[in-house]
Amino acid sequence: MDPLRVGVVGARGRMGSMVCDTVCKDSECELVAELDLGDSLELLVQQRCNVVVDFTSPDVVMDNIAFYIRHSIPAVIGTSGITEERLENIQLWASQRNSSRIIIVPNFSVGAVLMTHFAALAAPYFESVEIIEMHHPDKIDAPSGTAVYAAGKISEARAGMPAIPDATLHDPGHARGSMESGITIHSVRLRGLVAHQEVLFGGAGETLSIRHDSLARDSFMPGVLLAIKEVGHLDGVTMGLESLLFPR
Repeated sequence: MDPLRVGVVGARGRMGSMVCDTVCKDSECELVAELDLGDSLELLVQQRCNVVVDFTSPDVVMDNIAFYIRHSIPAVIGTSGITEERLENIQLWASQRNSSRIIIVPNFSVGAVLMTHFAALAAPYFESVEIIEMHHPDKIDAPSGTAVYAAGKISEARAGMPAIPDATLHDPGHARGSMESGITIHSVRLRGLVAHQEVLFGGAGETLSIRHDSLARDSFMPGVLLAIKEVGHLDGVTMGLESLLFPR
């Protein structure tokens, strides 16, 4: 079988360059295009890419995704900033082309995916839940896409339950963090950190903490390769690695 022809957009960034190295070392893949901000995406078409990996920025990712869909290039999206509204737009675009294959991945770490999965399982059994996400200070968005995604999954699992109790009336400094899908998220930016998240649950007389730590960026690479090799078998728009790790 011929190797997958892979293009990486955002190839000069920290994650993009690591993806390029990882693809080059995998016998089932061939790196045929390395693009950065400002480079023409037409190179992906010229190089007949079977799949593209996008690690760019929230400012350009929507235009990029529209290009991938228009040219029927299966795409792995690692760029953050995919809000619910943006996701709906992507799904609309994809529905207009039967050949669209897009997977949007908030976190490529298998451990992080499992953390969100376990948190959703625990959510219906506790009255209170909050999320603390911690990253390096070079991260440009807060809260993280992983935390927002986890909050959505936890909220779905708590459907029909009473609102999480919180008697706070005055919070001029936003000490209580941001609210996403009814879940409070606290963001920490600290030199020395990579990517860390803790989901805290509280009930009568007990608490439960589910935590994941990515200690190095190479923890994301197995998930990236999995998405690269499987996105061509998907249909439409897929969110997260769960469907690949936990096939129904």
